[in-house]
Amino acid sequence: MEQRLSLVSLHTTDLSRSLDFYRSLGWTVAFANEEVGFIQLNGVVLSLFPGLAQDAGLTGAGAGSRFALAHNVRSADQVDAVLTEAETAGAVITRPAHDADWGGRSGYFADPDGHLWEVAFNPAWPLADDGSVTARF
Repeated sequence: MEQRLSLVSLHTTDLSRSLDFYRSLGWTVAFANEEVGFIQLNGVVLSLFPGLAQDAGLTGAGAGSRFALAHNVRSADQVDAVLTEAETAGAVITRPAHDADWGGRSGYFADPDGHLWEVAFNPAWPLADDGSVTARF
């Protein structure tokens, strides 16, 4: 797993309210629909995501997760490889690699302290040579 962060996903209970808040700070929303909003930062993307816990495969007490870090990779096969690497290192896979309805592949793991990481391949967001990501819609 390369040493970088691609995306920070924040759980929100009211997506419209959250988008309005960040817009009032002067931030530009790159994309939003009824399920998620994305704000391009300096080489990292901020996601406002009401469905975070469900997407990560969390239920019960863990369903209240408030954020997830994301590590985007260069190919669909790398999602599976990085999840295997994380599990071998002691992570718990909360949602195995799967083909996502948005056209890519993703899966989630929790580190030993329970922090969520999404590993994702998004063909619409190619990575630069330095690993930075730019949201394209």
